[in-house]
Parts: sequence; C-alpha cells; structure tokens
Amino acid sequence: MSLLADDLQAGTPWHALPVDECLDRLRSARGGLTRVEAGRRLAEHGPNELRGARRASPWALLLGQFRNVLVVILLIAAALSVALGHGVEAIAIAVIVLFAALLGFAQEYRAERGMEALREMAAPTATVVRDGEELEVPARDVVPGDVILLYAGDRIPADARLIEAVNLRAEEAPLTGESTPVEKGDEPTPDGRASTSIGDRAGMVHAGTAVTYGRGRAVVAATGMDTEFGKVARMLQRVEPGPTPLQENLARLGRALARAAFGVVAVIVALGLLRGQPLVEMLVFGIALAVAVVPEALPAVVTISLAIGVQRMLRRNALIRRLPAVETLGSTSVIGSDKTGTLTRDEMTARRIAVAGRVIDVSGSGYEPVGAFSHRGREVAAPGALGRLLRAATLASDAHVSRREGTDRWVVKGDPTEGALVVAAAKAGLHKADLDERYPRVGEVPFTSETRRMITLHETPGGLLACAKGAPESLLGSCRLVATDDGEEPLGPEGRAAILEEARRMAAEALRVLAVADRRGATLEDAESDMTFLGLVGMIDPPRPEARPAIERCREAGIKVVMITGDHPLTAAAVARELGILRGGRVITGAELEAMGDEELARRVEGIEVYARVSPADKLRVVKALQARGHVVAMTGDGVNDAPALKRAEIGVAMGVTGTDVTKEAAAMTLTDDNFASIVAAVEEGRGVFNNVKKYLMYLLSSNFGEIGLMAGAALLGLPLPLSAVMLLYVNLASDGLPALALAVDPPEPDLMRHPPRDPRTGLFTRPVVVLMAVGAAWSAFVNLGVFAWAIRAGRPLAGGMTLTFATLVLTEFFKAFNFRSDRRSVLAQPFANGWLDLAIAWELALLAFVIEAPFLRGPFGTAPLGAGDWLLAVAAASSVTPVLEVAKWLERRGWFGRLD
Repeated sequence: MSLLADDLQAGTPWHALPVDECLDRLRSARGGLTRVEAGRRLAEHGPNELRGARRASPWALLLGQFRNVLVVILLIAAALSVALGHGVEAIAIAVIVLFAALLGFAQEYRAERGMEALREMAAPTATVVRDGEELEVPARDVVPGDVILLYAGDRIPADARLIEAVNLRAEEAPLTGESTPVEKGDEPTPDGRASTSIGDRAGMVHAGTAVTYGRGRAVVAATGMDTEFGKVARMLQRVEPGPTPLQENLARLGRALARAAFGVVAVIVALGLLRGQPLVEMLVFGIALAVAVVPEALPAVVTISLAIGVQRMLRRNALIRRLPAVETLGSTSVIGSDKTGTLTRDEMTARRIAVAGRVIDVSGSGYEPVGAFSHRGREVAAPGALGRLLRAATLASDAHVSRREGTDRWVVKGDPTEGALVVAAAKAGLHKADLDERYPRVGEVPFTSETRRMITLHETPGGLLACAKGAPESLLGSCRLVATDDGEEPLGPEGRAAILEEARRMAAEALRVLAVADRRGATLEDAESDMTFLGLVGMIDPPRPEARPAIERCREAGIKVVMITGDHPLTAAAVARELGILRGGRVITGAELEAMGDEELARRVEGIEVYARVSPADKLRVVKALQARGHVVAMTGDGVNDAPALKRAEIGVAMGVTGTDVTKEAAAMTLTDDNFASIVAAVEEGRGVFNNVKKYLMYLLSSNFGEIGLMAGAALLGLPLPLSAVMLLYVNLASDGLPALALAVDPPEPDLMRHPPRDPRTGLFTRPVVVLMAVGAAWSAFVNLGVFAWAIRAGRPLAGGMTLTFATLVLTEFFKAFNFRSDRRSVLAQPFANGWLDLAIAWELALLAFVIEAPFLRGPFGTAPLGAGDWLLAVAAASSVTPVLEVAKWLERRGWFGRLD
C-alpha cells in the first residue's frame, strides 16, 4: 500500500496541517497532478462516488411477509380446510393473508432509496488542474491529490484542503445544520486539534456543500465513501431501524394466540373423540375453533386503520412513508428537533438595530418584507438616522428578495445575511430595485477575510456616496463621525467603546452583528477613511411563530422536546430559550459529547435540553442514548447530516420543503409544510390510530374468547356442542367483519392529548384492558351457555337451542362493539358517534335475521326458525353485557384494576 493510502486510511486531520505539509502527504503540488498520475490514482482508489449497500431481492422481501406467526397459522388452517372440502373458508383466509402480504411487500420495496438520493446530490462535474491546465472532468473522476478550482455557485465534488481562498464562503447546512454560509481560508485550525467539528474547519471544504461567494483552490484529501458525506452514507447503510411498538406487541400477541389455538384445537378434538364423535367432524370443528382464536382479519384491519391514519395526517400536512410509523407517533416520548429550517425559518432576519443612541426592535419574521420598527414599545419612523442606515446597508448588498412564482413564499437570491438587510429596508419602504436605480453603483471594494468589510460607491446628485458594511471592530477603525437624528458628530473613544459594548450585548443574545457606515463625496481611493458610523444591525434565523405553541402542546401531552443542531451553542441556546425548550436543563456541545462514553451519556441524557455543534455521529449517539433510557424517539431534520439519526429513531421526520431527498428517504414521515406544529397533529392522529387498533383487538379477542368459553363450558358440562362449525365460522366472520372494521375508524377520544405517552413496554394490553376483555368474554360465555342449557333442559329440539344460542351470541358481540369504543368512557357518552359502526351493526342484524329465517339456509347452517319471544329473549340476554361492562369501566376509572393507559 502506498504512503498516500496509509494517510487516507489513517484519517489524517488535514484541516489541522499547514498547506505545504498537506500537499507533501498527498504527493501533490499547487499545479495539480499529471493526467497519468490521476489515472493511476483513479484505478487505486476507485471512482469518486457513493457505494450502495447490498439490498434484498424482491423475492426475498415478498417471502419475508409470510414469516409472521399468525400468517403461518392461517395458512395451515386454509390448507386443512381445502383438504377437508371447505373451500369457501380456505379462499376467504387465503385472500386476507395475500392482501396483507402484498401491502407489506409494497411498503418495504420502496423503503431503501437513501443511497440513490445521495448520489443525485453529488456534483456532476468539477474543474481540476492537470498537467498545468484547467480541465472540466466528471466528478466521479476526481482523485485524492487533485487540485480543484472553486467558484461561487459550484457544488464541491470532494473533501479538500484549501490552498488558496479569496473571500470564499461555503454553505455547509447539509452537513452541519449551520444556518449561514461559513467563511473559509487556507490557514490550519488555530488549536491544531484533529477532532475539530466540521463547522469549525475553516481550511476545509466538503463534498455535497456549495460555494456561495468568492473563489478558491483546494487539494482533494478524500473522495467517495471516505468523505464526510460518504461517512454519513455509510452510517445510513449500517443503521437498522428497529421494530415499532405496535409490531412488537402484535408479534407477542401472535405467539400467544398460536399457543392458544393449538391448545384449544387439541382439547376440543380430544374431548369430542372421547365422546365418540367422528374424527373428520371434530377436525372441521377444530379448524373452525382455531380460526375463531386467530383473528384472521387482524393484518388487514391494522393495515386499514394505519392507512386511514395516513390519510388523516396528510390532511394535516404530514406525509407517512411507512405505515407502522403512524402508530409509533402515538407513543413518542421525546422529539429531537433540528434547529435550522425546522424550529426556525432558515431565513436570516434583522431583529435589532442600534442607531443614533437608541436600540430599535424590528418586527416580522423571515424574508417576507412585512414588519415595523419600535423603540420601547413606540413605533419609529424610517426617516432620519434609521433610514440612512437602511439605505446604506441595502446599497452595499448584492442580494435580492422576491416572491417565488405561484406561492406566498419569499426567497432571497444571494447571501442570506445581505438578504436580511434588504428585507429590513423593504419594511421601511426602501426597496432594493428602487435604490439601485436611484443610486447606481459605479465601483466597489470587495469583502476580504483580512478587512472583513465591503464598500460600494454610488452616483448621487451631490457626488459619490460610499456605503459600507462589515464587522464592527473593522468598520469602526475607518469612521471619524457618528450619525445622529440631527446630523453628525465626532466619534470619540467613549463613543467607540459604547458601540463595541452594544455589539457584544447583541452577540451575547446570539445575534449576528454587522456595522454600517457611509461617506458623502467619496472617491474609490479614499472611500475607506473618514466615514460616518451609522449603526449596528443584529440578525438571527428566527423561530417559527407556530413552533412555541406546538412545543407547549407537546409538554402538555408529556412529550419532551430537545434541540439537536450543528449551530453555535449561543445561537442554539437563545432560540431554545425563546421557544421554551431550554427550561433549566443543560446545553452541551459536540466536543463535550465526544468526551463522554455511551454509558455516561445515557445517564446524563435526561437532563440535556440542547445539543449544539454536533456531528451526524453525535446525533446518532443521542438517539441511541435516549432509546437506552426507554424513550420512543422522533427525530426531525432537513439536512444530509440528519439522515442516519432519522433512520435510527423510531420515527424520523423530514422537512418536505427545505429537506434534502436523502433525509426524506431516510425518514418515516415528511412534513409537507415544514411546520413543527404539524408533528403535534401527527402525534394526535398516531395516538388515535393506536387506540383504534386496541379497540379492535379488545373487542375481537373478548368476543373470540367468549365463543371458546361457550364451547369449552358445554363440553365440560356434558352438553351437546352449542354451535355447528358453520355457525361458529359465521359468528367469527360477523364479528371480525364490518363491526371490527368500523372500530378501526372510530373518532378519537376528546382527551387524547391530555394523557402522557403510553409506555411501549406495557404492550397493547394493560391490566385494565385485560380485565375489561376478560369480563366481557366471561359474561358472554356465561349468558350464552345459560341460554343453551335452558333451551336443552326445556325440551327444545337441538337445532332450536343451537339457533337461539347462535342469535344470542351474535347480538352479544354487537352490544360489545358499542361498549368497546372506549376502555374508560361510558357507552352512554356519544353512543352513536361512529356512524360506520351504526351502519355495520344494522347491516349485520339484517344478515342475521336472513340467515336464521330464510328456509333455504336452514340446511347449510343447521338453524331453525325463531319466534318473537325467542328474539326478545336473545336481545334481553345479549344486552345484559352492557351494564356488566359499565360497572367494570366504573371500577377501572377509580383505579381498581391498576394504572390506566
């Protein structure tokens, strides 16, 4: 292996080394490589592109859908039904299983597209120097040691060490989350630390980011999967999202029902054989019982319930990519939110202006030119020193603001900081286009990293006007006067000290501070001297106005919100405090995180509210630490740097407008309006979906166990079987069918968001739910067995007794459907609020009457006609389950059965 390869594998901290040492280690020169050497390195290191992880074949994905325990049991039941000549039951079961399997396959087949999106973000071409000539080559052909040329607007093709930088700024938000472009230079990091975070590596540029200003020359230090971008891609490949709480609960339920099904079949068949009944008849009956135990419609009902939740969420601006994520939202206990573009608008905004001895507040948020100026609560007019400052700041800027065509969204073309100045002036009625026409630019002194200021010259009726903006320390050195509302006065030492102190106060509030000055009657030669200081402008990427109420709703719902950002700690803390996220907890940086072991982080993670200057690996560690503490984590973000954490979290939330394709592909949910408040709406829908799945299972299993209790009780008492196999299958079809589906779309309960998130470790069935199910099942078995025993002992024919029991059992389950709309609230509270359930019960009642009373169905079902008295008896017996369940709920509300959900 070559020395160069050794350096690359060792992860050399290029940002901490002098330029000459970097060139020496990379076996390169300022004049670039030769074409021959570039070709050799391309063969050695491979193309500059991201490699995808091995993906499962479509056949493997499809076959994987049939590994569920419930599905296996149902397939066995279908096969036995076919063998015994019961084709209708077999077809019904097979169709349901196939439907659920195809839905699962379709979701998984589309789930892993993150790598394709990453590749699309790569730069298509790059300008390199080879054999002393500038060449444009495909970005995939760039190699370590290549010298690349960078200009404003270029997408950077690889990680590279700058060897020359002229006013160079790069937008690194996809990797760092930093909200403003970063100034770049060719000096090594001052402290020489190898662990310096990406956002602080001023001497490096990185693949996947873009040049926003200036120009530069750099030597490539890493390509393909060795770049910071590639490291994110590698993490994305390695992160395996775990099963959702609902998936884990259903898996446990499947195993339990499998054991119950085999046990019930074995016992009933054995008892029948001991009583001398034919083997084939008992096998058919055993299959019917197994189907009664196993809710064959469960996969379809869960899928339908989740799909309806998806549609509801879409109406509330949340697009779900993976159906189980709907339910996961309902158990979310922590939301780890990125700052830039998620909690904030990702639009620099002037917040405060210090001018003529006053500090003026600027209202409005983002790039929309709507707002006002006020001092101590009183509105301030723009003419005077304030208007002069805004005019100079706008003339010294190159950015333009406009409304995006066909939308209400305002956008900036150019530097975001300059955009904030232009928008502030527009709020005062000073529009960039009008000022440029009135004061045409005739010259400029460009910004440099040494002077840290920009000066432009403009024609005016009274001669040339110089306008300047830049760092306060730099610009003050060129000023002799200071503007007041009455004119100008000399700027002495005390005035300079006061200005610098005000700049420090603004910076302490996480504002980005620029100074503004001008000079009348200037020339290009003397524009940088004898200027008049106009004031300071403090800017920040402001919080979204709707974010704070949304965070407060999260707190009411027992959900903790933490900020996880690549931005500066001061900025992050200020925004977090304003939003109500930072309330006495800690703010820690990526460097502090690196110093912590995983166990220490897991111990301290509960007390941390803001993570700043973090890397993609740091975000992933935070998610894992929260999960280690038992939290269900939702992670939001919009940049490439967020993708691994989004994929690892139980629910990844991407921004639809500002988010990258990579983030959207890694996430389970995308916000179509980039509004943090939409997450709260999605959480509410998720809780509603989980409750509906629980209602369905609670009702269904209570009904099924009631059926099994009836059959087992009759066998133990020595009575004939109270239902035929066809009757049992019909009862199962009626209760598993439309009424159960109607419960899956039940309206959400009104107090849904006033409860803390459920603990996923408690499963679907808490103690109160199990008690309620058991009470319903036991009473159903008791009442129906009593009806059957009464009919037999009253001397009624067996067919008549079976028919009366059949009718009573079906009606009992219909009454239970209304009762199980809530495991807490009384059935008398809005009993008919679910219109779909009302229609389902009405339809099933008509079918029940038809099955019993139609003469041509009496043979297949083994039924006999019922008189009016029989129907009244059936209704009275069945309705008795309602007061029993009401008493159980009353006791539950008073805590008799343990903790409520």
